[in-house]
Amino acid sequence: MNQALIRKVQQMQKEMEQTQREIENTVFHGSIAGVVKVEVMGNRELVTVNIDPHFEISDEDDREVLNDAIVASCNQAYEEIDKVTEEKMGKYQALLGGMGGMF
Repeated sequence: MNQALIRKVQQMQKEMEQTQREIENTVFHGSIAGVVKVEVMGNRELVTVNIDPHFEISDEDDREVLNDAIVASCNQAYEEIDKVTEEKMGKYQALLGGMGGMF
């Protein structure tokens, strides 16, 4: 393997690491019907859960709706993380795959 190719691969690795750090430090949001809003870091760390103060829990059904909204909001944020990760990191996968499994 020649030096130019090695340098190119090393540069690509640095770019991949930088892109991954950027994703991990990005805040992603999820919200279901405005009742629940969550913030999740790109490393999938749940940062905040905000529940609409006007949402009233008067019975067990309301509690179940709230629980479902929290889960759905988190899943929405996680899906966004996956989408952005695939968009930003996919180009590296394509490049590395094109190298015939050399790495």
